[in-house]
Amino acid sequence: MLDGLRQFITEVISPAHEPRDLDDNGYRLAATALLIHVISLDGEPSDAERRKLHSLIESSFGLDHGTADKLIASATLVEGEAVDLYHFTSVIMRSVDDAGRLRIVEMMWELVYADGQVSEFEDNVVWRAADLLGVSQRDRIDLKHRVAARQSSAVSGG
Repeated sequence: MLDGLRQFITEVISPAHEPRDLDDNGYRLAATALLIHVISLDGEPSDAERRKLHSLIESSFGLDHGTADKLIASATLVEGEAVDLYHFTSVIMRSVDDAGRLRIVEMMWELVYADGQVSEFEDNVVWRAADLLGVSQRDRIDLKHRVAARQSSAVSGG
């Protein structure tokens, strides 16, 4: 099973493919898989969560619609094979600076709030991922409140 996963990751980030959707170390794949994990926690992702994921991937990584689709499909496969969050967070830690890691945690909160409700499981996974990403408890809570306020403002039309 691990050999299959290694082969898949090698194929995804291999220079033999067409123009790469990912950078040399695959942090986009890892970040997207982490985001997919968040929206999959409470069952099948809702349409709102899927739309939000796609929007975040396109805007945050500067991808067109088709490239974002490919990245999400690849990340879905990788996420399905992962046994823990460390698999993804370790790649991100090696590849992304503090501001980038904060942005990934913010993206996680945006997905958590995409369906209008926060489950205990979602909150816990964001907490664990943020911890593994070296994001302080204070920053994690600040990001959560900031995203919640934006969501509340968007819902109330203000």
